Amino acid sequence: MVAAANLVEVAALVGDTARATMLNALMGGQSLTATELAYCANVSRSTASSHLSKLVAARLLTVTRNRRFSYYRIASPLVATMLESMKVVAAIEAPPRRQPRSANDDALRFARSCYDHLAGRLGVAVTYALVAMGHIVLTDEGGEVTASGALFLAAFGVDLTPRTRRIFCQPCLDWSERRYHLKGLVGARILERLLVLGWLKSAPGSRALQLTPSGRAGLSEVFRIEIDNEGSPNRSTARPTSAVNPG
Repeated sequence: MVAAANLVEVAALVGDTARATMLNALMGGQSLTATELAYCANVSRSTASSHLSKLVAARLLTVTRNRRFSYYRIASPLVATMLESMKVVAAIEAPPRRQPRSANDDALRFARSCYDHLAGRLGVAVTYALVAMGHIVLTDEGGEVTASGALFLAAFGVDLTPRTRRIFCQPCLDWSERRYHLKGLVGARILERLLVLGWLKSAPGSRALQLTPSGRAGLSEVFRIEIDNEGSPNRSTARPTSAVNPG
């Protein structure tokens, strides 16, 4: 009975349009103020504050206060996984809605941050490139970095030293591609490295990630992922080589 009541409470919180919009805005892993979230949800500042208080009380969000501002973020990877799973169900099971795709929709489908890891066509391409090279073993239940994978990722500059007690390597079903990308510590550190190298950069006001010219070249050289003229990533038929430290 308690579990059912908790499920009803969480479902009711997430089911509100304004709250769902604010949660979705935070799925990029960043922290936003109540004013920024009010703008995203198209509600007043006071209404947003009321919604955010409920989400914090339910431990779906955490809040950090810094002088005059309060910054909100997704409370944990577990909450992010729940929200992403709901998107998968909505994309696959819900009746289709005929809405024109925008440029931002296409950008999100190409590459986006899913809380703290890489998603979209590019995230899936990187994942299956690692699988094809024998660096990652991926099943429906979990993932594992092989011995060659540990060497490859270390050479690429990915630090896999755990800093927190969290899942190390796990598949995450991509809502737009309906295939797996990587989440957990491994997925988070790969995205972190791609951003540090400048291969990807954040799009202003969006979870979308933009591929840079150096990123296009680097993905081709290191992961053997070629981006076609339509912006779709494809694995090259060339035999992959070991990663070299890109600096």
